[in-house]
This record gives sequence, C-alpha cells and structure tokens, in this order.
Amino acid sequence: MGARPWLAGSVFTIAIIVVLAMPAIGLAGTGGAPTPAGSGPTPGSPTGAPAGDRASVGTLSLTFAQASPRKSFYYGIRYPSLRYSIGSDQPENDLQIEVVDASGTAVRTYYRNDVVPNILNSIRWDGNTDAGRPARNGRYSFRIVPQGADAPARKPLRRARASSAQKFSLGFAMYGYAFPVLGAHDYGGSGAVFGAGRSGHTHQGHDVMAKCGVPLVAARGGRVQYSGFQSAAGNYIVIDGRGTGYDTAYMHLLAPSPLKAGMTVRTGQPIGLVGSTGSSSACHLHFEMWAAPGWYEGGSPVNPLSHLKAWDRYS
Repeated sequence: MGARPWLAGSVFTIAIIVVLAMPAIGLAGTGGAPTPAGSGPTPGSPTGAPAGDRASVGTLSLTFAQASPRKSFYYGIRYPSLRYSIGSDQPENDLQIEVVDASGTAVRTYYRNDVVPNILNSIRWDGNTDAGRPARNGRYSFRIVPQGADAPARKPLRRARASSAQKFSLGFAMYGYAFPVLGAHDYGGSGAVFGAGRSGHTHQGHDVMAKCGVPLVAARGGRVQYSGFQSAAGNYIVIDGRGTGYDTAYMHLLAPSPLKAGMTVRTGQPIGLVGSTGSSSACHLHFEMWAAPGWYEGGSPVNPLSHLKAWDRYS
C-alpha cells in the first residue's frame, strides 16, 4: 500500500499468519444476519404528506402492531420497522405515525392517508430525525394517531380487544454504533491503551483482547476506505463512518477482509476475524478512531476506549 507512518500495532514479532475462509456469523446482537457487501440498507419509508383540512378518520382501534427488531443500529443491517393494522367504522382513514423517544417527543413523523381497515401496513425508519440528522442512542417507540385533531387532543390509537395470539409491541432501541467484537474479550493491560509507548511512536488505538477467530463487525457502517496488509498492522480495514466525522480502523485480522476499498458496509456487518497478523504477539483487535477529516487525510487518532466501553454495554 506504500509507506505510511507506523500503524500502531503491537511492537512484538509476528506470531502466526493464517488464511481461513470467512464463516457464517449469527448477528442477532447487531440487528440481523450477514448481508452482501456493496450496497446500503433498503431506504427508509417515505414520510408522505398530511391530508390537511381534508383529514378524515372513523372510530379507530389498533388491531395489530409489532415493531422489529428489538435493537437496531444506524445504517445497520435491519432498520426498525412497524407492521400494523387498524379497525374503523369508515372505509378510509388518515393516520399519523410517529417515532417517539423515551420522553414521548416525536423525532420522525410519517403521514398515511386513506388507510383501509383490517389491511396490514408497514413503516420502516432509517434512524434519521425530521431534521435529517441521526437520532440519539436510546429507547424509541412507534405511535399511531389520527390526523385532523388538534395536537393536545390527539391520542394514540387504543388496542382492539385481542386474542392472546395477537401482539402489540411498538418499542425498540436504536444505537449509532455496534461493539466490533462478537465474543468474549477484555481490554488488556497497560500496553493495550491509547498512547502507550512503542518503539519510535505511541500506540494510536486500543487493543481488545479476544481469541483468534472471533468474528468482527463494523462498529459503524459506511464506505470501505482501505483494505489490505501492512507489516505492522497485518491484515486490516478502514471504514469511513456514515454520517460521522470518524474513520474506524481494525487491525491484525486473521485473514484479509472479504470487503474491498470502495464497498459499502453496514453497521454490524461482518468484516473479518480476530487474528494476530503483523507486529503482534497475541490474538486481539487493534481498534482506532480518527477524527475528521479522517485516517491519514489530515485527521488525528483519538482515544477510543470510552466509546468501546459504551458500545459494549448495549451491544
């Protein structure tokens, strides 16, 4: 890849170089299953337009409502989605579906006009607010209300009398990042930390210790900026995080990542396996975060430990 400044791997000599095929990886914790590289998620649902003065609804009830998955990640493998149906005494109804945060504040609003009773409908939220910015980490819920009434009088639809088999689940969690190591791990000793001394340089990331072969996923989806090999970093990949000022780098992978420069990767998508390639004496992920404008583009590395620990708590 041409000479670069030291890439912050451990200073010890290489222990092993192993080339293995990428295994199938279960990703229930990251919002879905493995997906092909090269394309972003299916777009979120269009917001629609309010019916305005023509808004009309009957006597409404909620006959079915289910949000899935229970946990999602921004630009991830699966967006939060709602499947719902209504009961009404009139044939067409104008609804407003809101994504609300834990305080009950609507962060994204969808309008659905002429909704027919007893027909299954769906909404898919891409994680952006009405202002076009990624939503904050936290708990969210879908809320279905009628259009046309004054805001203080507008109340969520009440459930119809339902059998025990019918589900009404509108809540879910949305997070901006996923923890990159899908297996048992620890944060190493004093030599693993950001800024630790190295021969001729300082450590530019944090080492997460885990067994070789443990799956790795993208902490934040985006565009693959680099994928290759370097004598210190071993097999590594750099991802330009979607909607952020950060690039993330993953080093010492067991084998070359199946993802190549220019490909699109999603949050929580498999990117490789923990290894010990390059200048390394033990199996681990060397993880870096670079502030804008990015990795070796004028940005600088930042200590990722507090970020890693925060992602670890909810992933």
